[in-house]
Amino acid sequence: MSRAIRIHENGGPEVLRLDDLTVPEPGPGQALIRNKAAGINFIDLHQRAGRYPLPRLPVTLGMEGAGVVEAVGRGVTTASVGDRVSYVMGGHGAVPGSYADHTLVDGEALIRLPDEIDDETAAAMTLKGLTAHYLIRGAYPIEAGETILVHAAAGGVGLLICQMAKVLGARVIGTVGSEEKADLASAHGCDHVVIYGKEDVAQRVKALTGGEGVPVVYDAVGKDTFEASLASLKVRGVLVSYGTASGPIPPFNIFELNPRGSLYITSAGLAWYTRSRAELMERASELIGMVATGDIIVPVRQRFSLEDAADAHRALEGRATVGGSVLTL
Repeated sequence: MSRAIRIHENGGPEVLRLDDLTVPEPGPGQALIRNKAAGINFIDLHQRAGRYPLPRLPVTLGMEGAGVVEAVGRGVTTASVGDRVSYVMGGHGAVPGSYADHTLVDGEALIRLPDEIDDETAAAMTLKGLTAHYLIRGAYPIEAGETILVHAAAGGVGLLICQMAKVLGARVIGTVGSEEKADLASAHGCDHVVIYGKEDVAQRVKALTGGEGVPVVYDAVGKDTFEASLASLKVRGVLVSYGTASGPIPPFNIFELNPRGSLYITSAGLAWYTRSRAELMERASELIGMVATGDIIVPVRQRFSLEDAADAHRALEGRATVGGSVLTL
């Protein structure tokens, strides 16, 4: 048998259920992964609550994981039995499945891991790290010398954006919710930290940029930071929205972008920046290289057993986490 955390209906953390399932067999193009760790992300909470509808219920949650290949179906050439791998589940609108002892994964999604990267690190870095990579290398490619604003800078993705941006020679302003998170962000590449509620974000950004503002804001928070993000941009600046941790952004009149400086907004998603195996591996190879050499650190700060997945969701929803969080199996 194989344990899995599934939802049979949408709702709060209480709907997460530990079920015993039959170990699946890989079909053509699939690999069976024995998971060692699964990453925990805000998308999991949105899917559980029904904000991001899933095509069917019941379903196993979890969009990223790391483990060992136990079996492969016909046609799989990206990994062999016994290989250590990580993965992100499918593409846009994909069905999740990493909160489980075993997961069937499309062979094209497998990323082979070097010995230097352990399973927990891999589970915490694959979705988040690929997200950070496409944000700063694709959605808005930052250049050396630019100053950028990163919301939720002490979160799993935020810490990786800060570090990658420093490798590329950028100056980083980050926002966080507490002194503890400010210290963590500062230790991972954030040059200037703004604590929500203590300072006006846009005013601090303008002060740090000679009144000009930043060319790009990376915003995973959504509703609570939208106005501050726009107010922090320079003329023709870009707001890259890639999450709604505080709730969806309210309806917005696009004409307002004109008098604010002919601004741009994009709603970005990983699936649109990893549309082919070649693009996935290009991003993954650069990410793995930076982690393996120590250029960036993936802080796994919270670990939960599979049985405690509901507690993990409560901690993430309550903004009681910093850095990466994983389920251990």
